[in-house]
Amino acid sequence: MTLVSPTRPVAAVMNRRRWWITSAAVALAATLAWQPHARAQAMEAPDALIQRVATEVFEAVKRDPALRNGDIARIMELVDSRLMPHVNFERMTASAVGRFWRQATPEQRQRLMEEFKILLVRTYSGALTLIRDQTLVIRPLRAAPDATEVVVRSEIRGGKGDPIQLDYRLEKTPTGWKVYDLNVMGVWLVETYRTQFAQEIAAKGIDGLIAALAERNRANANAQRS
Repeated sequence: MTLVSPTRPVAAVMNRRRWWITSAAVALAATLAWQPHARAQAMEAPDALIQRVATEVFEAVKRDPALRNGDIARIMELVDSRLMPHVNFERMTASAVGRFWRQATPEQRQRLMEEFKILLVRTYSGALTLIRDQTLVIRPLRAAPDATEVVVRSEIRGGKGDPIQLDYRLEKTPTGWKVYDLNVMGVWLVETYRTQFAQEIAAKGIDGLIAALAERNRANANAQRS
């Protein structure tokens, strides 16, 4: 099986340009990062957290020509500095791998997280070139005061076309709220990859999935250099 980005299921509900604009927000949250030993932070409401990080990333892209030109090194730096503390990437990867995660060794889990992060960053890096005057507007949060898991609903506004739906799943941790999944126009990112990963593992095992992710990342890197 050839691993693909989640473009196909989304393409049925949005055109190519709207997909890339949406992908910028995916990169903002998913793309992912992991930081097992994040330093303690003051607790911030989940909707306020998403609004703040979105604003910081959008403004950083608008100021930095290298980010708008798709410079992978600069994008990785942005991900590491702005996004990693706010994403539970281990949970995101484990959810995408599904029941097979329990069978993976610590070394295999580490490789899966590394390759999955690279896949997401490279898949959505081109979206940053389209950020201009877009903003993320947060909808009113519907959650109990003592909730430990919430869904923050938002819309990307600006540019051409209708607002684009983008929802985040977050969990409350001792170091603050962390994103572990997101929904783009009705398509949850983790569920999309879980189907692909399960097929690859069933055919070639966990090491086969790692190899497929690494090959996909090499192909993406070569395509971006050409």
